[in-house]
Amino acid sequence: MSDWALNIRAGLARAYARTVGATREPSWVVFDVLLPLLGVAAYIFYYRALGADPVFEGFVVLGGAMTAFWLNVLWGMAAQLFWEREVGNLQLFMVAPMSRMALLAGMALGGLFTSAVRALSTLVLGVLIFQVHIMMADPLALVAVFTLTMLAVYGMGMALSSLFLMYGRDAWNISNLLQEPVYLMSGFYFPVRELGMVVSAVASLIPITLGLDAMRQLLFGELAGGLLPVTVEVVILALQAAIFIWLAAFSLDRMEQRGRREGRLTLRWQ
Repeated sequence: MSDWALNIRAGLARAYARTVGATREPSWVVFDVLLPLLGVAAYIFYYRALGADPVFEGFVVLGGAMTAFWLNVLWGMAAQLFWEREVGNLQLFMVAPMSRMALLAGMALGGLFTSAVRALSTLVLGVLIFQVHIMMADPLALVAVFTLTMLAVYGMGMALSSLFLMYGRDAWNISNLLQEPVYLMSGFYFPVRELGMVVSAVASLIPITLGLDAMRQLLFGELAGGLLPVTVEVVILALQAAIFIWLAAFSLDRMEQRGRREGRLTLRWQ
């Protein structure tokens, strides 16, 4: 069997395990669908109390749907190798005759499916319950922007996975630390341009910032108050996807070399 065929089968097997595992506890599906709506509802009622333009309600519903992917990147990608080490699977993954990138790609594919179910549920229920109006003028462009955003976001998760593994138990604290600041800086519930150009430029280093901004412009037009033109954001997203995927491959290779040289994968014994 060729290396390509082996890596593809390994990635699909890991994706299958994630997809099936997410459906073995039906209560998780209910919580994943209903609980995110509470946060969305809070922001929508807040905007309505302020008398804000109804377009902001659309921002909230779209941002609430995209939180599913960001949370999956933090907990299902970046910190995944650390959790695999804790349960004893990492040693098996490291000695298996496959690419570690294939393993993470499978995790990303499986996590993308489960996150998409939650995101789509939040989007549909949010539109139906709160009567949010969304205009989809160019579906193909929207799909292209979403695909590039996912490639860049999950590429970042792959790149962070080695870093989180090296820091061991601090991965839990790092994940918690990054969660809420990204919600704010990436403009999940409001146009990121309102934070000012300096903060917006820093926030744009996180791919989901530009992805959200571009999707809002495609859905709401000029009312979205975009940070940059959609074409410019698409080019930046494509560059970010390529850079993060390269960084992921580089960091995984360095991690493996360190493990062989020092006999450990973390910065200190735990």
